[in-house]
Amino acid sequence: MVNVTDTHSSNQPGAAPHITGRAAFAHTPGSSLMVLAVFFVAVMMISTITGTKGVQIGPFNLDGAFYLFPLAYVLGDVISEVYGFKVMRRVVWAGFFALLVMSLCMWITIELPAADFYEHQEAFRTVAGVVPRILAASLAGYLAGELLNSWVLVKIKEHTGERSLWARLLGSTLVGEAADTLIFCSIAAGAIGITGWGDFWNYVLVGYVWKTLIEVVVMPITYLVVRWLKKREPTYQQALAKIEASEQ
Repeated sequence: MVNVTDTHSSNQPGAAPHITGRAAFAHTPGSSLMVLAVFFVAVMMISTITGTKGVQIGPFNLDGAFYLFPLAYVLGDVISEVYGFKVMRRVVWAGFFALLVMSLCMWITIELPAADFYEHQEAFRTVAGVVPRILAASLAGYLAGELLNSWVLVKIKEHTGERSLWARLLGSTLVGEAADTLIFCSIAAGAIGITGWGDFWNYVLVGYVWKTLIEVVVMPITYLVVRWLKKREPTYQQALAKIEASEQ
């Protein structure tokens, strides 16, 4: 194992590269991080709303966010792989507070007196009123799952370096999605009408397998995005060069 000193410095242009063990990370993130972070938070907020609807496709019990939410883990993997755990942790907390603000706005809007011409107050309350419970499930699962996902990916990378990206992506997803799915389903199941244990475990297992399969299916695209970002971020290349020089 090559012993490369972990270098941390101010987030200013020209700062020293960020290195931990064999793992290189971009230390002065460019505009690409902002785009990824915005999409990540948007996916979380949209999933919180669409997740209020219970969906049944054949024998499978799902929620309305099943087709979108897995993208959050793909984005989290990309951010963690290129920018590291500390950056991803800030993105996760930004999403956390965005979801809190959204929940507060939903509650205020529900409680505001409806206009005489507005005929859908109860329908709005029925749909939007479920959001706080879904939000609690989302926040609890989200914090545990996304932070575990990022931490596991980075820890694996410290040992593998640039090799075995597939193992980092898959291994971190297996851990993060397990925590997220179990926590979210335990809290949110009742909010979308799931009450029996059979339906509950159907909901948990189908959700977990589905989200993990999505990670595998989109892995070739994740590889391309990660490779492109690593070439685009100058401080990532500096960190990588420093590691390579220390191994010679």
